[in-house]
Amino acid sequence: MRAAVFRAPGEPLAIEDRQRPVAEPGDLVLKVAYVGICGSDLHATEPGPMPLPGGVVLGHEFAGEVAESSSPDWRVGDRVIGVPLRECDECRPLGECRDKLGILCGRNRIIGLSTAAPGAYAEYVQLGAKQALRVPESVGLKEAALTEPLAVGAHAVRIAGSLYGARVLVVGAGPIGLAVIAFARFAGARAVAVSEIDATRRERAVHVGATALLDPSSDEIGPAFAGAAGGPPDVIFECVGAPGLLRDCMALAPIHGQIVVVGVNRGEDTILPRVGIRRELAIRFALGYTREDFALVLDLLGSGRIDASIFISTVIGFDQLPDMFERLRRPNPHAKVLIDPSL
Repeated sequence: MRAAVFRAPGEPLAIEDRQRPVAEPGDLVLKVAYVGICGSDLHATEPGPMPLPGGVVLGHEFAGEVAESSSPDWRVGDRVIGVPLRECDECRPLGECRDKLGILCGRNRIIGLSTAAPGAYAEYVQLGAKQALRVPESVGLKEAALTEPLAVGAHAVRIAGSLYGARVLVVGAGPIGLAVIAFARFAGARAVAVSEIDATRRERAVHVGATALLDPSSDEIGPAFAGAAGGPPDVIFECVGAPGLLRDCMALAPIHGQIVVVGVNRGEDTILPRVGIRRELAIRFALGYTREDFALVLDLLGSGRIDASIFISTVIGFDQLPDMFERLRRPNPHAKVLIDPSL
């Protein structure tokens, strides 16, 4: 089968022939229909304190059809998305983490971010049957491939607690920021403003529920947010991960404000703790999702309450992938770029 393989930082992805996976006991093999390029893929393939080893097949945002099943619960042709986790060898007979920690368990491997768990930048991908979820008949596989990034947004909003009537600021309108905007509105926020430097991304945010659009290159965010929302932000979601943004969010937050850190800054950063202390700020870090977040997203997609097509910028094949992957490292107007391995 064809697969896109990471070799080393600074090198483009290599399209290679790899052996097709087989369905071991308790496993499925999916024929990949669509897989998304995630910011985590881009960050993981850059130089850093925890470099990704060469030889990894990336891809953890995928949807497809069962091509081979070793589980009585799934048949060939079933349409599936999966929580992209591979349990450790000790938990393998159970098919899931024995401690129910999911993505938080340090022994788990994330599919597409480990040589031991090849991802879906390929024609086929192996998945544990207990990590699979059925795609509703009313949802296309292209839209279903957005379940993973949408689940990240759902999880971030869930751990923020009640947003009913809250004023919310979302920093960044990439795919995760858009997902947070959508779920903040579902959670009852009265105002959801987005701070985003790219005009295309700002306009896209309107279609998922943003009530105000702020441009940090020209607006002074604190006063601009207060003018649009009627007061300071009760909750700030940092969805970029750039150095210095957490410190900026702390400066914007009011007394007893809350900051939820969703963006991944892979390097060191600095904050002024005294700012947080004087305002008794609550800072919460969000990692990934749970299976329940995936199920919620599928229900909302199936009922038409989320239009995932808004999140999709373009669909490419393997021939375009190496160049597109490198271009996405730079500032760009894209939301989600999907790969169709059949192209």
